[in-house]
Amino acid sequence: MNPTHIGEFSALLTAFFWVISGMLFERASKRTTSLAVSFLRMIFGLAFISVLLWISRGNPFATDASPSAWLWLSLSGVVGFVIGDVFLFEAYVRIGTRITLLLMSLSPVLTGVLSYFIFGEVLEPLAVVGIALTLAGIAVVILTRGEKRNLKLRVNSYGVFCGLMGAVGQSVGLILSKQGMGDYDAFAATQVRIIASIAGFSLFFLIGNHWQKLRVLLSDGQSTRMTAAGALFGPVLGVGFSLLAIQNAPAAIAAAIMSIMPVLIIPVNWLAFREKLKWFEVLGALVTVVGVILLYL
Repeated sequence: MNPTHIGEFSALLTAFFWVISGMLFERASKRTTSLAVSFLRMIFGLAFISVLLWISRGNPFATDASPSAWLWLSLSGVVGFVIGDVFLFEAYVRIGTRITLLLMSLSPVLTGVLSYFIFGEVLEPLAVVGIALTLAGIAVVILTRGEKRNLKLRVNSYGVFCGLMGAVGQSVGLILSKQGMGDYDAFAATQVRIIASIAGFSLFFLIGNHWQKLRVLLSDGQSTRMTAAGALFGPVLGVGFSLLAIQNAPAAIAAAIMSIMPVLIIPVNWLAFREKLKWFEVLGALVTVVGVILLYL
């Protein structure tokens, strides 16, 4: 199979996996705390990815990664998994999976902007149009959704802020991953990121004395099971295939395909949870995706 097609298919799988993991983590976090779920999913993720590497490579650990790869991928793990995802999980709890994923669709846009400043990539006029459409689509969905929620502006604003910070963390993490990964195995690179994130979370829990939150989560069997399932679909399969996508296909194409999450979550919520939809929500999601695609044409 053409390597580009492998990358495109991997990006499509990533979008599906992230939608599933997002819904699982939202429910687990609402029963306990997003911080505890963020940490525990990494522990489960390390166990799952180690088994996967043992089966696929004969070695459960990424011992063959270069020191440079360990450095960049570790930084990526701390920024993307710890800092970015703490905000992401808080957004899941405050504004829900659908709106959070819509905000996360800004990540390809932010990646393009950061690439311009870091790698000198010039944005074409069509890319500027894509950015405008993406922001407009997200704004439409947020405003439409806000009419349905009887929440104080302070809560909505903080949830949106958390979602945006999650997008920033993902963008920076993606750039750091691409810098450090090269031709290295994408799932072994994912393990390096997970190990670094566990170290980061451990330090954060130690300084803030948050261990009680983790014990509460572990005492809730249903939340623990949802966290474990979410870890398989999110940090392991989702992130692994996202790295495989940018490794085999142009990052622009991969990012555009991964941005279809907002479109995927809308029919899922409608079919599975009977959530009533507004046409402006659907329109906003479609405009967002069109904008991201235009950004990378």
